[in-house]
Amino acid sequence: MSITQLVTHSGGFHADELLSSVVLTQLFPAAELIRTRDAEITSPGAGKIIYDVGRDYDVDQGIFDHHQRPNPLREDGQPYSSFGLIWKHFGHDYLRALDVPEADLDYVHHGFDRGFVLPVDLLDNGAVEPSVAGPLASMTLPSLLETLKPAFDDRSAQADDLAFMAALPIARAFVEAAVRTRAAKRRAEALVTQAIVAAGEAQVLELPMGMPFRAAVEKAGADHLLFVIHPREGNGRTDWALTTIRKGGDTFEARADLPAAWAGLNGSDLAAVTGVKGAVFCHNALFIAVADSRDGVVEMARQAVVAANDAG
Repeated sequence: MSITQLVTHSGGFHADELLSSVVLTQLFPAAELIRTRDAEITSPGAGKIIYDVGRDYDVDQGIFDHHQRPNPLREDGQPYSSFGLIWKHFGHDYLRALDVPEADLDYVHHGFDRGFVLPVDLLDNGAVEPSVAGPLASMTLPSLLETLKPAFDDRSAQADDLAFMAALPIARAFVEAAVRTRAAKRRAEALVTQAIVAAGEAQVLELPMGMPFRAAVEKAGADHLLFVIHPREGNGRTDWALTTIRKGGDTFEARADLPAAWAGLNGSDLAAVTGVKGAVFCHNALFIAVADSRDGVVEMARQAVVAANDAG
């Protein structure tokens, strides 16, 4: 069936129908996006997808609302918003439209659902308090998207619709970036796994370039690894980075810090402490150091391993 109308509610908008619109307008670019509360238009019909309005969830009828009772729930009992419902039924096709490889579709779909869609669902349904984000509560994506609404006293006839359409490409940029990031992590996982095998029992992992590595290191059970080295290209030159490995995704604590004596040093000062000609800098927080050559960073990594093992 050809989709000719994408129908959601008019008035003020929230993240769930805005993000749903990102997915649906990608898949059905020729369809008319209609924001209304006209019951005739928000009722199922040929060529329509209706979402976040209509008080029903019926895939065969093309209606994806979550405001009715009983409301649609995930298998684990957590509530869907319209975004979760749209992602559940159209997410795989959306990923194909963004050229995510078929072999990676389930991985990216699941990761995006848990890390991006579910938080929107929970906030929209009041299943979590915004305060759980602490001082960053106003910086969550749903909060930021809602700042794009018109001012409360802008009552011009098209204010809400114009604001919605202006917010749509901004929301699209976040969705596409999040998908790209997850697809890239999938590609990185294969490279990191190969590097772990090559490293054997060494405590330093060498990668061919900067890439996400912690999740793959954890998945491989490579608990012996303490540091990572890789080349960095930029400004027409290549240097080498030595980085720590965080203990988890929710902490900055590392398996081992770089030597305390390096903290905040750069250039000749760092070279004097390390004995490495070409040492460039070490961050004051001891999570990254840089040298201008592979030989230099390998020596710095050796010293970091010795210091970490002595401290342990």
